[in-house]
Amino acid sequence: MSNPVPDTSDIDTPVAPSSFYSSSTSHGSSHTAYIAPIPTYLEPQLVKDDPVPERARPVSPIWQPPVQDWGSTGPTPWDTTDTDWAGGLWPDTSATRKVDIDGRVTEEERRWYDAEYRAQRARPGPGMLPTMLIDLLHDPNHALYSVIAQSLPNGPSSTAPSADEVRTAIPDANAYYCREHNGWVLLTWRSSSVIPPLVRALDASLPDMYRRKLTNSCVGDGEQPFGQANATHHWHRYERAVDASKTNPPYLHGEELLDLHMCCQCSRLCLSSQVIPGVIPAQVVEDFTRDKLAHPLPGKTPKASMLLGWDTVLTIIEKRLWHDEKRILPVTRPRFQSKLGWNSTVKAVFDAIEFKAEPLAITSNTSSPPPSAVGEELALQPPTIDVTTPEGRRNRAKLVRAWIEVGAWLAIYRSSSKESTSASTPVVMNVIVTGEREMIQTALGAHVSQIPRGLLPPVVARHQALEDSWRALGITPSSYSWELLAFAYLAQVRCDPANTMVYFTHLFKIVQTMVDLGETPPSELQTLLMDEQTRHRYTPEMLRQAAGLLGFGKNGDVGMELDSDIDDSFILEAWRSARRRAWRDPTHAVETRHNLNEALKLIADDRASSVLQKAWEEEKGTGMSPDSAYSTLEVPKEVDKTMLIAVFLMRVEDQPSQTERMREALNVIAEVTDSARLRQFLETGSDPGDQSHTATQDMPRGLNQLGNTCYLNSLLQYFYTIKDLRDAITPLANADAKLLDDSKVTDDDLKRHRVGGRMVTRREIQRSKKFVNQLADLYWNLEYCDVPAVTPTIDLAKLALVTSQDEEEDDQDRTGTDESNDTDATLVDDAPTHPPYDRSSGSPAQSPTESVLGKRPRDTMMDVDKLHPQENSTVESTRPSTSDAQENVASSSKLKPPDASGDIEMREEEHDTHSGSKAPPLPMRKRQMDDSVMMFGRQHDVSECMDNCMFQIETALLDFQEMTGAEDDKTSVVKRLFYGKKRQRLTDISPSDNPRHQSSIHEKEDLFSHLHVNVSDEGIDLYDGLNRYFDDVVELAGQKKRMEVSLVDLPPLLQIQLQRVQFDRETQQAYKSQAYVKFGETIYMDRFLDSADITKKAEAKTTQAALTGCRERIQRLTQDKYAPFDVALGSTAEFLSQQTQVDLPEADEALCATLLGERDLVTAQLEKERNDAVRLKGDLEDVWKDDTKVAYELTSVFIHRGSSPSWGHYFLYSRYLPDKPDMWFKYNDSDVSVVSKDEVLADTSGSTANPYMLVFARKGCEAIQTVHRFDPESLQDG
Repeated sequence: MSNPVPDTSDIDTPVAPSSFYSSSTSHGSSHTAYIAPIPTYLEPQLVKDDPVPERARPVSPIWQPPVQDWGSTGPTPWDTTDTDWAGGLWPDTSATRKVDIDGRVTEEERRWYDAEYRAQRARPGPGMLPTMLIDLLHDPNHALYSVIAQSLPNGPSSTAPSADEVRTAIPDANAYYCREHNGWVLLTWRSSSVIPPLVRALDASLPDMYRRKLTNSCVGDGEQPFGQANATHHWHRYERAVDASKTNPPYLHGEELLDLHMCCQCSRLCLSSQVIPGVIPAQVVEDFTRDKLAHPLPGKTPKASMLLGWDTVLTIIEKRLWHDEKRILPVTRPRFQSKLGWNSTVKAVFDAIEFKAEPLAITSNTSSPPPSAVGEELALQPPTIDVTTPEGRRNRAKLVRAWIEVGAWLAIYRSSSKESTSASTPVVMNVIVTGEREMIQTALGAHVSQIPRGLLPPVVARHQALEDSWRALGITPSSYSWELLAFAYLAQVRCDPANTMVYFTHLFKIVQTMVDLGETPPSELQTLLMDEQTRHRYTPEMLRQAAGLLGFGKNGDVGMELDSDIDDSFILEAWRSARRRAWRDPTHAVETRHNLNEALKLIADDRASSVLQKAWEEEKGTGMSPDSAYSTLEVPKEVDKTMLIAVFLMRVEDQPSQTERMREALNVIAEVTDSARLRQFLETGSDPGDQSHTATQDMPRGLNQLGNTCYLNSLLQYFYTIKDLRDAITPLANADAKLLDDSKVTDDDLKRHRVGGRMVTRREIQRSKKFVNQLADLYWNLEYCDVPAVTPTIDLAKLALVTSQDEEEDDQDRTGTDESNDTDATLVDDAPTHPPYDRSSGSPAQSPTESVLGKRPRDTMMDVDKLHPQENSTVESTRPSTSDAQENVASSSKLKPPDASGDIEMREEEHDTHSGSKAPPLPMRKRQMDDSVMMFGRQHDVSECMDNCMFQIETALLDFQEMTGAEDDKTSVVKRLFYGKKRQRLTDISPSDNPRHQSSIHEKEDLFSHLHVNVSDEGIDLYDGLNRYFDDVVELAGQKKRMEVSLVDLPPLLQIQLQRVQFDRETQQAYKSQAYVKFGETIYMDRFLDSADITKKAEAKTTQAALTGCRERIQRLTQDKYAPFDVALGSTAEFLSQQTQVDLPEADEALCATLLGERDLVTAQLEKERNDAVRLKGDLEDVWKDDTKVAYELTSVFIHRGSSPSWGHYFLYSRYLPDKPDMWFKYNDSDVSVVSKDEVLADTSGSTANPYMLVFARKGCEAIQTVHRFDPESLQDG
């Protein structure tokens, strides 16, 4: 890429020699100094500042440090020997003692995460060591040279440039020449505590100026009279911060912004520019050189031809300047051709120096070319250099600069060339160049005598994976030593504390890589890493391990990832729970608790959480064991909680100085005994057993989590808000043994009474009554208790989460037999394994156990209860209807229903129905228990848990004395509240699908408790999802059928399940869809009724088909495997048009144009499809805009937070009905809070917390009473 042509508008402005040079010694880039006329801002002269004498601090507030005095009377914030480092909070270990570095502040490094504390010091940010600065100033593979015009060519011209004119043609007194760029770099350095004027506000803070003034330089003999305070400079870079025209000397050749580099430890600073292009662009120089080497002149070597070409260019410039040569140069004449030749490359060189090629006829006034040549040849017209005209002055200055640059280029080339150039006769060189690499390195502290090289083992130095780590720490691999690496790390932490963990990660990576590559890291580096880890430094992997210790992660006890959405209170509860669980292993409990404390500290630092920091400081303790805790309080282990609290208060009163130790002892006992009462006492200071301890009377109560029961808590809270259901359950709170006894129920009663179309067993009746009894007790506490949260009993959780089938299998495992524990007296008959209870219909449902999101496969197979009059055949069904299940026994089991022979139907295999024999039934498989979750079973599927609870509620509320054998759809409170009736219609998509019967329609009516919305695509709302449910294409017996569903009867409570579990066919893995489904406070179900207007249905169906087509096409263009195609096509065209590494003849302009044309077509198609989708969606809603009679209002929203479909956290939003419909409660286990409606209805795009079930109540039905609390004032009023 060629460099830009420089602005030469002021290049001809002369500078008086008396002003340009002085006799003083230079500290800059050349051997001369430039003293400019005094500008408005006076830059310090290029001399060293005098050492600062010991004196009192200046009183000017500008220079006052934030905390301590800089004088000799006391320690400063930058001292390495402050009290903390010397043996206070962080011991001064051998590794840090050996590293020369000052300015560190213990408290700042400890509180690196605290933004407010960091703001007090305004540190300058990341820095770099001198070796990296040298690499940044200019390409390290390029040398920089000072250039001096030693003598001038002899010539008769009176207008020849003077010596001063030649010297001032160099861009600046502090300019260095780079041959590879054929350009200049402005570079100057000095020791100064005053910075040049800045052209803009800097993004980062400047180093502390008072501290910088205390030390002249970090390196050099005698620079630090009180000993080496820092191993080397620590430079900070501020890009394009200083105007070159405001420096001393000022840059007079156009605008140029300089980078400012400052050492934060001393007064050394450096200014540098980008490459200032030469007169002849670097690319032209490179092309000319390559061309001459590739096409040598006859009789000359390539190198001699190239040098002759440049010598000729230099001679032409000299003759124009010093001999006032004005004759044209015919480019086709033998003499010109023998030295330069003529092509576009040669032309570009002369164009750059204003020698314009024109037809010879135009320039024939000075010579008499052959007649045949006139008008045909080209000649170079020398530019005017008349100092009386602006154009002449510009051309003159440009030629002088070009003369210096070409001369410098040739001098450097000849001095560095290893091959002989005797074949060419060089012109007299009037330019002297001197390589200044060592001088620059020494001035900036990067010389090999200051920083040795080559100490890093070669295998580590070549390891490319460490490049980012070296760069982040501001050090180059070539300058490695363990002292400098440690210094670089500590200096970055000192100057950029906010990124302390980033720097520690890179340091850890370097040391670990040494180990991985078979190199032994220096012991000092290993010690430094250990020291830093004791100060709670960590890497991302250590942070993940810390989260895992607290139970976060896919396989952790919490069952969800730790991300920014997690509340601090939730993390604290996970930490406390993990600490309590640690006591289960007394041998390693103390060590485990110590590791948990360290884990919380890392998480607290990473989140910059004052809440977690405070909890860590107050609760981490000293590692007291349970025996020590009881001994400290002087109580026996069997003491009751009331006495224990009383003794604690007495001990604290008698020994107030031992309060913290007493609290730790009580905290240990609370964790060992898992006492919520003691924990609450420690948190609040009041005994929850004391009746004076109350919570807000009108707030709902929360439910404490027992371990992975957050979704059960949400479900139980939801049931509690349903008035009729709660009223049916709460009377059973004090049920006695007689009520739970089922001995009076005869076998005939059991056969006549069914739940979900299936019979139940005595065991299930008794089990269900126990569940409802426990649930009633819980609801009584939710109504009457004063504490903010109630803890469900373990038995209640077990009955809710463990199905009867699970329980029976556990019994079989314990007894070693496959026989059930039920006897002839308890079983209705010798039935096979129980089929599942289905809340979505009267028939068994498929309820997968792989997902806790409750996804259920859409019922694509349905039984034909009523055939079309013209249809005489039957349809084989894999899902029996209610009538088909008359003889089945009900259960909350997960297994499939038995077939007529009693064998379990296995969907995974298809048996040959014509073989005449059946395979024997498969043996029962034992369930594998996961020890990482709950003490009484695995984490169950949400839908399975809801099935189990609803089954047990309905079973427990059966009235065997009143019910008849016939099952009414609305005989139970569960049926009345949750169940509606739907009509399913199965038709052929086209007549060819059924050759025997051209018109085949199958219909059935069935109960439902849930409507299912498949959540796979972005950009849909609830109506879109329901439309798919009510009109879909399914596969039956290898043929696709259209299934249309309509609603015959709607329940008071409409439950809509958002099925977020999707399957990735490429990875063969299930995943959770995070797509946002828009919904509002009200939904109108008129359009889905069986009685809806047929004309509107037909119109809506046509519009919906068109809308679906648009969305499918948009998805293919934007979300397909190789999508988005418009971006891909455009990027491909851009790449092919720009790449030069590989020769691709077929990738021509025509192909690129074709690709861009295809991109435009795709873009246009996308825009059209999106516009059509918006229009069609509007048309669809317009069809039903007047159908608003069947209105349902949103009452509850179940939320799943997590990225996996198999685990995560659950909570519930519930609307405050009927009292305050604009208020919502958030039930998050034990925490119940008031939230806004906006939070409930918020767009969840980009979040892992999404709704997975919505509950709507029929408008005006008053089925929900969210808050049901006992009001003591009602007794007083009575």
